[in-house]
Amino acid sequence: MSLVKYEILKQVVDLGSLTKAAEVLGLTQSGVSHAVQSLETEFGFSLLSRSRSGVKLTDNGERVLTYIRDMLRVQEQLKQEVALINGIETGTIRIGTFTSISVQWLPGIIRRFLSQHPNIEVKLFEGDYHEIEEWLLQGEIDFGFVSLPTMDSFRIIPLRQDRMLCVMPPDHPLANQPFVRYGQIANEPFIMPKEGSDYDVRRVLRKGRIKPPVPFQASDDYAIIAMVENGLGISILPEMILQGRTNRIVALELEDQSFRSLGIALNSAKNTAPATKKLIRCAKEWLTGWQPSPQTGILRSDG
Repeated sequence: MSLVKYEILKQVVDLGSLTKAAEVLGLTQSGVSHAVQSLETEFGFSLLSRSRSGVKLTDNGERVLTYIRDMLRVQEQLKQEVALINGIETGTIRIGTFTSISVQWLPGIIRRFLSQHPNIEVKLFEGDYHEIEEWLLQGEIDFGFVSLPTMDSFRIIPLRQDRMLCVMPPDHPLANQPFVRYGQIANEPFIMPKEGSDYDVRRVLRKGRIKPPVPFQASDDYAIIAMVENGLGISILPEMILQGRTNRIVALELEDQSFRSLGIALNSAKNTAPATKKLIRCAKEWLTGWQPSPQTGILRSDG
């Protein structure tokens, strides 16, 4: 069975479209369709169901896709290892990431990495915590940035801690305090991140034993900041989200100085490719010299 056909099927599934897969792979749509049909003939069952909204895997397709991803991953590792033996660096690294990492860390990490390894391609998959965990389990990414703790089945590389801060409009009654007590915000309208991105916030609220009313949920951290600026409620956000931005809000520590712990997760059931190991090593080295950006744009109680 041809691995080229496997790559074509994977692209169709990832993009949800025969046409988009053809564009990415530089093939005709009929060529992509023929490759999928050829696989279906070899396997003896349908792999895709087609509708107006696109294509998706059948139940049987779901069962075999995991093995197809594993074969493609091993092929990539073999290609990288052979290239290293021949004194050549090549390969593709797929990283799962979320907003604050993408904004604060990855530009610097990737710039340094590519300056040292220009022939290695880096692809970013941005999602929430739950999506990154699923991508790791399914083999869609080589490693992911996560907030700890995460699944026990992953191999974890701890990186840094990031303060969790209570954010509110500058005219809020609590804005002039040095820090915020949980009891003071127990009944405050609270803007919650969407499900999948709310692990850190819910962990803090559970620790404080409070359940404030939640009139709004937002899918984007910067949308939460905008809602707070407009007096629609308060929230709790990681400090990294607030750094380097001009926001008309006050950000205060909580009474217990809460943090989230950030790290890298790898699927411990799968071998790590040489290029991936190098990028992780580069990330750890880059972070030893990283310092949070000044928060001059944030209005604080101490002026």
